[in-house]
Amino acid sequence: MGTIVESLVPARLGTGFRWLLASSWTSNLGDGIAVAAGPLLVASLTGNAFLVSLAALLRWAPPLVFGLYAGVLSDRLDRRRIVMAADASRAVVLAVLVALLATDRLTVVVALVAIGLLTTAEVFADNAAATLTPALVHRDDLVVANARIQAGFLTLNQLVGPPVGAALFAAGMVWPFVAETVLVGAGVLLVSRLMLPARTRPEDQRPAGVRHEVVEGLRWTVRHPAVRTLSLTILIFNVTFGAAWSVLVLYAQQRLGLDAVGFGLFTTAGAVGGLAGTAMYGRLTRRVSLGNVMRAGLIIETLTHLALAVTTSVWVAGAVMFVFGAHAFIWGTTSITVRQRAVPEHLQGRVGSVNTISVFGGLVAGSAIGGALATHIGVTAPFWFAFAGSAVFVALLWRELTRIAHADDAPHAPAES
Repeated sequence: MGTIVESLVPARLGTGFRWLLASSWTSNLGDGIAVAAGPLLVASLTGNAFLVSLAALLRWAPPLVFGLYAGVLSDRLDRRRIVMAADASRAVVLAVLVALLATDRLTVVVALVAIGLLTTAEVFADNAAATLTPALVHRDDLVVANARIQAGFLTLNQLVGPPVGAALFAAGMVWPFVAETVLVGAGVLLVSRLMLPARTRPEDQRPAGVRHEVVEGLRWTVRHPAVRTLSLTILIFNVTFGAAWSVLVLYAQQRLGLDAVGFGLFTTAGAVGGLAGTAMYGRLTRRVSLGNVMRAGLIIETLTHLALAVTTSVWVAGAVMFVFGAHAFIWGTTSITVRQRAVPEHLQGRVGSVNTISVFGGLVAGSAIGGALATHIGVTAPFWFAFAGSAVFVALLWRELTRIAHADDAPHAPAES
């Protein structure tokens, strides 16, 4: 057993990181259960298409509305306590939801309010949690640490959680939310075991108002060439990704001829590819520079859009999804590591929030573009748009991409764990 634990979470990462990882994996399983159970709950309460779509909007909007403020709080307050308070709030909301379901008193309006509250609390928890890893782990081990966290997200949130949530919902509407309540509560207990190194804010960086601190984080991001390029890359590639993936279910039905089960298997191919990415990530980053990993990843994403635009073969499309899933894990883990290494400790929350805005802003804009293109031109049009936009952007930033991973070469003192 000890050998397995050491292989998964080497002792050099520290006991604190092991508690953080356990909390992350536990919470991610609960969130994965909600990925399936949440929409099923709303759909069971109403057949109104607007209300069903509103549930999706309530999962996308909070990061855009509260992301920057969450970053300010993470840089001002005790980050461990922010995670605990936000997740404890989620557990309370879930407990109320469970009680209303058990007594058959839940309405669709209350369910939508609960989804909004849960997602909003998650914004604050996720922003603060993302700053804990560089505080607990030496910068040279951030690649390994982030790979473990992302592997848990991929496996538990995206691969295991949704089918478990659907199965529990089929057994009874209340059960997936009981399970999520227990798992989120367990996550709070696990993260409470962390002992973080003391951190001090520079004397000239004392709190001076939320607006001032938000501007400070934005200004630092814009002035740092590597982090600025990384944020811009994430924004643009989420626009192109969002355009294509917003109509993926229609693409699967109309272009590949897949039914609901087939579509589920098609998307699962991406998650399986992500697992393959977790297995090869350590060996890959020992042999290839992070800059070249990022270059190769963006080429793969660009060619993914092209391949899906031209193929009508289920097998080819499935193989493409598998490769894309591996890329998504590898590139995402690498970008997190690069940002954590480059950003000063007292700005981790705010710069991380800029990244969140880039991700969700790009997805929202891309979804709107993809829907319009598919409606007026055809279901493959968003994929052609994604290919062309990605190709142009890669060409423009080709030289900058290799510099991103090397902008943090100045050594930082390792944090004690």
